[in-house]
Amino acid sequence: MFKRTIVGLRSTALCALVALAVVTSTAHGEVSVNIGIGIPIGPPPPPRVEVLAPAPAGYLWAPGYWAWHGDNYVWVRGRWILSRPGYVWVPDRWEQREGRWHIAPGQWQREHRRFVREERREERNERREHERHRGH
Repeated sequence: MFKRTIVGLRSTALCALVALAVVTSTAHGEVSVNIGIGIPIGPPPPPRVEVLAPAPAGYLWAPGYWAWHGDNYVWVRGRWILSRPGYVWVPDRWEQREGRWHIAPGQWQREHRRFVREERREERNERREHERHRGH
């Protein structure tokens, strides 16, 4: 009987220590664990064509996309979203990484005017280069 009481006290003490450790660790910081489970699926079907009504003032179109639901793709219709000055909407899209398809959710990103100018400049230079080679 005495031995059983000591074992019971040890178990209770151990549980109390674990609980105390959890409480104090959450007071100092947050721990986050993300586990991704990948299953091999084929590429999504091509996007559907959606007929748009006129844009409401101050809104922009977030195009539809294919979502993975259970064991197949389902179409999520596009929608009008309130625009945000200084930001651009990057739509939901599928990306292939390491031989698997992953959904990248739509998100707002800060507009980078310098990056856009440089990209346009590069496109112009490539067109000029192409036209120059075509002419010879």
